[in-house]
Amino acid sequence: MADDKDVLRDVWFGRIPTCFILNQDEVTEREAEPYYLLLPRVSYLTLVTDKVKKHFHKVVRTDDVEEMWLEYEGTPLKWHYPIGVLFDLHASNTVLPWSITVHFKNFPDRDLLHCPSNSVIEAHFMSSIKEADALKHKSQVVNDMQKKDHKQLWMGLQNDKFDQFWAMNRKLMEYPTEEGGFRYIPFRIYQTMSDRPFIQKLFRPVSPEGNMHTLGDLLKEMCPAALPNDGEQKRYQVVIHGIEPLLETPLQWLSEHLSHPDNFLHICVTPVPSD
Repeated sequence: MADDKDVLRDVWFGRIPTCFILNQDEVTEREAEPYYLLLPRVSYLTLVTDKVKKHFHKVVRTDDVEEMWLEYEGTPLKWHYPIGVLFDLHASNTVLPWSITVHFKNFPDRDLLHCPSNSVIEAHFMSSIKEADALKHKSQVVNDMQKKDHKQLWMGLQNDKFDQFWAMNRKLMEYPTEEGGFRYIPFRIYQTMSDRPFIQKLFRPVSPEGNMHTLGDLLKEMCPAALPNDGEQKRYQVVIHGIEPLLETPLQWLSEHLSHPDNFLHICVTPVPSD
């Protein structure tokens, strides 16, 4: 892969200042102070909020404590989406710190998956990596890895170790030079204005004529509403890791450098905020 290590580092170390507030309906022994945390964009809520849970456990009546779940402005936050995706999708135009409400009862089973332990997050994460490699290399790279290599990817994410993770993840980002890119690009497009969780279809990084497909080409085919018509004002912002990449950016480059650790390119399409 083209080695823009600074880009990989910037993506990995992206943080969102967040304020956790206990839901006012929770019964407490004493007043619950808010808890502040810098959340890593590339991780998962249930992996990095143990301190939040301990902080509020001190004040919540123990017989009222069920599985902790989080919500932003009435929307339950899906722990199996990367944190950066949740922020870009639901809160990208909010004033920081991001204000998240903490709940210990009335778990919304219809909206959220239960997450009883870190092994559930690991299984979800590894299944995404395997799915991405099936698209990129017909699963050849991930199948050639040993169990300890899979563990290295997971431990790198869990312990926030950039070098440990990328020493192994590099292999998942390689491809034969003559092919010009992966077989297919693993991507998901999320929209707040759609009932579908996300769009995910097969899309090649290189056209049959040998031209590199761009982010604009992908959106034109998968989500044309995201692009303004000629002369029309921009209605939607297309965000990856909190930035709006140029639509001319080659998709292969984006996949190598702006994918999350799960190896998917997560793209959020949200309405441009009104002034």
